[in-house]
Amino acid sequence: MRQDGFRAEGIDTSRPHPARIYDYLLGGKDNYQVDQQAAERLAAAAPEVRIGVRANRAFLRRAVRYVIGSGVRQILDIGTGLPTSPNVHETAQEVAQDVRIAYVDNDPIVNAHANALLSRSGATSVVLGDLRDPRAILDHPDIRRVIDFDEPVAVLLIAILHFLTDAEKPGQVVATLRDALPAGSFLVLSHATSDFADRSAAQAVYNNATATLNLRSRAEVERFFDGFELIGPGLAQVPFWRPDAPPPAGSDEIGFYGGVARKTG
Repeated sequence: MRQDGFRAEGIDTSRPHPARIYDYLLGGKDNYQVDQQAAERLAAAAPEVRIGVRANRAFLRRAVRYVIGSGVRQILDIGTGLPTSPNVHETAQEVAQDVRIAYVDNDPIVNAHANALLSRSGATSVVLGDLRDPRAILDHPDIRRVIDFDEPVAVLLIAILHFLTDAEKPGQVVATLRDALPAGSFLVLSHATSDFADRSAAQAVYNNATATLNLRSRAEVERFFDGFELIGPGLAQVPFWRPDAPPPAGSDEIGFYGGVARKTG
């Protein structure tokens, strides 16, 4: 048993995991054959998925630069996935060296890799936690060591909420996080959708994974921003949120919405 109380045998390599599928599609090496096979089936069902995950990662980097440029110096990244350079802390610290980051993921493999790669200084923290229990994340001592909830925080929920079913009340999860944040904080969110193409075949790939894919419409995703004020251009397909280069060919079919919003009160 590790110091954090998690048993190594809790790592499930018999079924594909979304974080490892994502890692494979990004060209990473921290995945297993079961993840690679699922990713290839996903790409066959939705050929634009490869440019989609890259566009989502590029959106994350632009959004991080935006919130740090707006003065925020704390980031809570929930559902961080496997470390892929440039990581959130690398992107943030290009803008400001004094940024503090807390990473959270529910995959022990992600947690192990992150702990191995990230500094254990006071500027970063890595926590094994589940978005379905936001209160436990907010109260975790390793989160509180890095994040001061009396000061503005940027909460990142990148490609994670679509793994929560409606029965798991994702809106309530986001509201719990929102209510813990002071004014001046930000929510950075991306979410899969079928608004631009039929994604039923892609969803079927996740039926055998450790988390199902729950696609939502623009209106449903916008509701996650209740209590925040969306920053222009509002909720958009990720390649079109403040692009810093021409969006790649096929961007019109990318099934990811992304948005950044500020808590004003």
